[in-house]
Amino acid sequence: RMETDCNPMELPDNTGFEEDSDYGDFEGTDVKDMRLEAEAVVNDVLFAVSNMFVSKTLPCAEDVAYINVETRERNRYCLELTEAGLRVVAYDFDQTDDRLQTPYHETVYSLLDSLSPAYREVFGNALLQRLEALKRESQS
Repeated sequence: RMETDCNPMELPDNTGFEEDSDYGDFEGTDVKDMRLEAEAVVNDVLFAVSNMFVSKTLPCAEDVAYINVETRERNRYCLELTEAGLRVVAYDFDQTDDRLQTPYHETVYSLLDSLSPAYREVFGNALLQRLEALKRESQS
């Protein structure tokens, strides 16, 4: 959360946002730059896919970023990242296909889990190794 210099009690009541507007659950200090979010997503799961990077050709904005991913099965996807989640927008790097109506996934884990059995295996094994390491640490 960003630090603010003003006390919220000092703000005027007429800030322009009504309770029942589209901004009801929107907090001004939580606006994310989707490029940063996309970089974090990539860093999180890169170990479990063949290749993954934020698109340099498709436009990134505050509310959208595109991520290219190649699964261990050598399938390529372009993913769209928005506040709604992640979804496949094309079956190749740096592409979008408006005809594709793919579902949004809340997390990159669930999206990759649905696309790539090899991802599931690698991620599961990494989780197991981490758990075993924690178990050893707690026993020593």
